[in-house]
Amino acid sequence: MLKSPCKGVCKYDPEGIICVGCNRTKREISRWGTMTDGERKNVMTKLSKRSRNTN
Repeated sequence: MLKSPCKGVCKYDPEGIICVGCNRTKREISRWGTMTDGERKNVMTKLSKRSRNTN
């Protein structure tokens, strides 16, 4: 089971879509507990791409 990428920051970008702490969308955050490992891996891949795009 993949651990949550939450960093305890829990603030959203100006559009209110992406958490600036973990780079997940609100939907990804709310679904994390019920996602399969495959779905979580997919999200983790997206997070690294989002992180590079925002830095």
